[in-house]
Parts: sequence; structure tokens; C-alpha cells
Amino acid sequence: MRLIGHSCKYAVEQTAISLFGGAVPEFDSELRLADSTIFTRIYIGSRTAEDTAAISPNADTREVQRALKMSFYRAAVQLLPTAPAWGAVSGVKPARLALCGIDLEREFFVSPGRAALAGSAARFAESAYRTLAANDAVLYVGIPFCPTRCSYCSFISLGAAGNTALIEPYLDALNREIESVSGTVAERGERIRAIYIGGGTPTTLSAAQLTALLTELHGKFDLSACSDITVEAGRPDTITPEKVYALKAAGVTRISVNPQTMNDAVLRKIGRGHSAEDSLRAFGTAKEAGFRHINMDLIAGLPLDTPDSFRGSIDKCLALAPDNLTLHTLTLKRGSLMKETSEQPDITSETVGEMLDYAFAELRKRGYEPYYLYRQKYSVGFENSGWTLPGAECLYNIVMMEELRSVYALGAGGSSKQVSRENGNFRVTRSFNKKYPKEYIEDMSR
Repeated sequence: MRLIGHSCKYAVEQTAISLFGGAVPEFDSELRLADSTIFTRIYIGSRTAEDTAAISPNADTREVQRALKMSFYRAAVQLLPTAPAWGAVSGVKPARLALCGIDLEREFFVSPGRAALAGSAARFAESAYRTLAANDAVLYVGIPFCPTRCSYCSFISLGAAGNTALIEPYLDALNREIESVSGTVAERGERIRAIYIGGGTPTTLSAAQLTALLTELHGKFDLSACSDITVEAGRPDTITPEKVYALKAAGVTRISVNPQTMNDAVLRKIGRGHSAEDSLRAFGTAKEAGFRHINMDLIAGLPLDTPDSFRGSIDKCLALAPDNLTLHTLTLKRGSLMKETSEQPDITSETVGEMLDYAFAELRKRGYEPYYLYRQKYSVGFENSGWTLPGAECLYNIVMMEELRSVYALGAGGSSKQVSRENGNFRVTRSFNKKYPKEYIEDMSR
């Protein structure tokens, strides 16, 4: 990489990574201030591509960065087999651009389908924003334990089998943080509108532990304005009637049952430890307990999966009529077993695109709409999107993703966001908890 006449390395590099992933080619990026010209040349072996663009003589830093990124994109796309669906968008929150009134197709070369995704998520964000008072906030509670660790997972989570002794100390530490944060929320005159208990797999905890945690939240926070409490049950092999009924009795309004795939061979390959039949059983248990709002997660691009088997997973999930369905695309990060062992699935972006095209068409046919989305940092190609039936969207997901209000994140690895508005613009200040459970326990004990 050669940067000539400018130091905007980050802006250009992010575009390069979003287009080429880890295999970023050699390139020159030149800003000629004398004649207000940007020149980009990219090399892949013996192939080269170039782009030249003009900028205004008095361009500020933001305009220069934007022009550099777009010039790089126009050169790079000449060397790609197909234009990427998200065009020149390199950020993780494309709906934010649509919220700002930007024409994604015209200004960022985004495909019509992906622009429609972002536009729909932006409309849900605008609708949610109108329901929020200035002093509203949402709450995240992290439970970093799972029965086993999936091979694609890079989250801060521990297999429960070898870490049982940590669970009770962790919950004690979490109770101390609940006490502290609830005091802060009260002092600031804020009210909690939605709670999301994620992980890990929160239903790794026993029914008694789940009840105790939810009782603590109800006792410490004023939840009179909280209409949406979600628990990420996640692994069907952790869902029992006792736990589900305990969650319902404790005021939980939404539960996630996440098969990731309905193909047993794929489940074994990724180390999930349950079968497709277990997912059907868990969903039925949640329905019998009276849950109206049930989410299911599927991942496109898993090893051994094919367009045909992925279609089967979509069809089986939609036959259950969950009111939310989240579509993830596999992105391997440092810390995942697949990434560390280089055992990556041999699935092309064209195959993933075929999977998603089918899913989108079937979801729309049944009345679902995309209500939030995000892209993984450094991912090439696609996105994760949440789909909902009318009136069933999860408020927490929208508020957190679009940073509409403050997010208090409790537990190991929690990333809290204080959102304030200054001169009509949102300002986000972040604070972070200790990353690993042992460190978190020690920190909360001080």
C-alpha cells in the first residue's frame, strides 16, 4: 500500500478490507492537491485498474476521505468477478446512511435489494424513535456461558461443563453491578424501555438461577415502562419446560430458539450438540408456555450446508410461524475454532447469495419485513438481518443497533453507550466492562 499526498490510511484501508477481506491487493492511493485530483491504481498480479476523480479545491477532511474511498471502490470493482451487493458501503450500520436520507444506490452503488433492506430498517428505526422519550434507555445483561462452544463462535463465552464453579460467583458479581447501575439510572431520571438477556446462552443457567436474576432486575430497576424483555435461549439443548415456564412467570415477553440450521449433519459439524428435532421440541415448549413472541436464528454459509438444505431450514422454520427470524451470514473472527484451525467452509459468496435470495423471497411472501440489520466488521459481501411480522419487532434490537438511546450493558464484555443529543446531532460515549468472566468477577468484587 502506498499513500501519496495524504494520510487517510484508515478510510482507504477499510474499503479495501470490505471488498477483498484479508487478501488486500497492492495499490497506490494518491491525492494531488495541486490540481485537486485523486488517483488510484490497484495491482492484482499482472492485472491493474485505475480511477481518477476530482474534488473541490476547498474540500474538508470528510469530503477528501469520502472521495478517496469512492475512487478506490471504482478501481477495485473492475478487478472483482461481480460488483458487491453493498457497493462501496464499508460501515457496519448501513441503515444509518438511509436514515440520513442518502440514496444508497446512486451514491454508494448498493444493489436495489440491499438498498431496500436498509430502507426498511431505517423506517423501523424512525418509527421506534417516535415512541421514545428523551430519558428512555435500554438494558443488556450478558450471560457468558454455553453448554459447549460452537466452532464458528468468537463471543466471550465459556463451556458450562468445565466452568460450573464460575457461574454462581459470576451471578453474584452481576447482582452487584445491577445494584450499581440501577442507582445510576434512577439518579439520571431515566426509564428502562426494553431488556435483552444475551450471551453466551442464558438458558445454560438453571430455572432457579434465571428466576433469581429476573427477580433482581425487577426489584432494582423501575420497569413500569418496560414492555419488551427478551431472553436469548439460543441452544435448544438448554431449553426445558421448567426453564421456559420460569421465564414466562418472571415477565419475559420474548424468547429466542436458535437452531442455526435444521440439517443434523451441519449441526454435528459445527459442534452444536443438538438435533433439528430438538429445535422443533423447544419451539413447541415455548408456544405451550404462552410465548407470543418467538425468534429463530439461521446462519447462511455454514460448512456442509447447500442451497437445497438451507432452503429446507428456512421452510421448516417458517412452517412454525415464529414472529421474528434472524438471518446471519457466517463471518469467521479471531477466537473461533474454525478461524484458528483454518477449517473454513468451502462455500462461495454466490452460494450464500443464493441462500439469502430464497430466504428473503419466502419471508416477504409470508408478510415479514426486515426491521434491523448490521454488517460484521471486515466481512466481505453480506449482512445479518432481523425480520419481523407486523407489530412484533424487538425494540431493544432497534435502539441498540441505531443508537437511538442509551444502552446499559451489564456483565462480562459489556459495552455501554451513553447517547446524548448536542446541536441536533447524536453523541455516543462508550464504556466497557472487563472482557472475561474471571476478570469481571474480580473487578466487581473491588
